[in-house]
Parts: sequence; structure tokens; C-alpha cells
Amino acid sequence: MSYKQIKWMILLIPTLTVGIWEYVRHQFLLPYISMDLGNWLTPVIVYVVSITLVTKLFRNMERIQKELEKERAAKAVLESREKLAKELHDGIAQSLFLLSVQVERLELQRKQEKQLDEVYAIRKTVHEVNRYVRQSIANLRYDAQSHTAQPTLDSIALHNQIGRIIGDTPIPIELEWHIEDDVFTAKEKIELLACLREAVVNIQKHAKASQGWIKGEDKNGYRKITIKDNGRGFTVDPFTLKDRYGLHIMKERLKAMNWNLRLVREQESTILEFSQDGEHV
Repeated sequence: MSYKQIKWMILLIPTLTVGIWEYVRHQFLLPYISMDLGNWLTPVIVYVVSITLVTKLFRNMERIQKELEKERAAKAVLESREKLAKELHDGIAQSLFLLSVQVERLELQRKQEKQLDEVYAIRKTVHEVNRYVRQSIANLRYDAQSHTAQPTLDSIALHNQIGRIIGDTPIPIELEWHIEDDVFTAKEKIELLACLREAVVNIQKHAKASQGWIKGEDKNGYRKITIKDNGRGFTVDPFTLKDRYGLHIMKERLKAMNWNLRLVREQESTILEFSQDGEHV
């Protein structure tokens, strides 16, 4: 029943009740009920009907009103998040990208080893901040597309957010997830999601893979996340290269949570593992 229908029912039920009662009383009950008794019974009947029917309608109307207020509040939050995401993208993210290009030009111009080390440090910082900003933009926009009343990162399961990242990737990636969402803290969700996003980007841009796999396992409290692809892999340890900023940042994120990172090449596949409490399988 709609909000408008409820309002009309609240107005019409007492009126119709009085009308029907007066008609029945005058047409059929006058020989049995006196005029004074009938006058006393009229408000009693209206009261009983109001308590049984109209009160329920009022409750429904209040419930609908609360739902509308929640929807308005959620819409306001989503609009503000979208506005903030746009401002981050148009302002900070583009400025950081320009700064990254300028530092890269500086790197090409300067060949001294000491200067190159400084440039690498600057580029790493810029790269890290740029990824933080873009991650914030992605989180804001993902949550803004959610239909939940309280659009927060913690309100959406990590499994679903990984699925969204995969959905935005042109390369087919199979997801197999066996870890309950409540075993992660809010910080772990944010950090793991950032690492997984970086891993998926690497599969798409650097590995030149045609297929990827993501698997989450929880064996007796030891949690492991495996990202695998059939790309071209690597010939030297990527962690020894200074310009692999994404991998270095990923390793630092996991280390801060006491998680481990392992990157290996096995049977023409590249395997990246995040594991907790030293578990390597």
C-alpha cells in the first residue's frame, strides 16, 4: 500500500464507520437500541475501529516515512562521495600524474647514480600517493554504486569487491574464494583490496596474460590468497628492480599487517601469494 493510499484510508475509515453504523442503527436497530444508548455506542465503535485499523495504518505510514528519510540521507551521502571522487580525480590525481611525468623526464636527463637514487625515491613517493588517491576514488565510486543504506567500505564483502575489480578487467579472471569476510579487520580489507587491485593491474598491463586466477583459502586459521596468471613472467627478481614501485608498495603493505608475500614462476605460470602467520603452501 502506497503512502498516499494510507493517508486516504486513515481519513475514510472513521467516516465510513460512522456512516455505516448510523445507517444500520436507524434502519434496523431502533426497536432494540434506544437513542441515548446509540449515541454512546457511536464514539465507542469509532474508537475500537481506530485502534484496530487506523493505528496499524499510522504505523505503516511512519515506517514508510522513516525509509524515505533513510533513502534521502543515503542519497545525500552518495552524492557527496561522488563529488569528492570527482574532485580527487580532477585535482590531485591529475596533478600527481603530471608530476610523475616531469620526474620521469628528469630521470632521463640525469645519469649520475646519486641523482638517480634521489629521482627513484621521488618517483616511488609520487607513485604511492597516486595509487592511494586512485584507490580512494575507486572505493568512493564502488560504494556510490551500491544500493545499501549505509555506503561504507566495510559494508560490502571483500569477495564482492574483488569481483568488481575483476569485472572491470578485460582479461578473464576466475575467482575461487573460501575465506569468511568477518575474519578480516577493516584495515586488512582495505590493504588486501589495494594489493589485489595492484596484482590485477599487473596481470593486465605487464604480464600480457590471457587468463588469470584468484584463490582465497583458510586452513585452520592460516589464510592464503593466490593470484596466478599465464603471462610472460619475469627473468630476474622484480623486487631487485628499483622501478617496480607497485610491487614494493604491495610488499610494504603486507609487511605492515604481518602478512608475507611470495612471487614465483612455476610451469609457465606466475604465482603471487599473500599469506598470514608464515604459512606458505
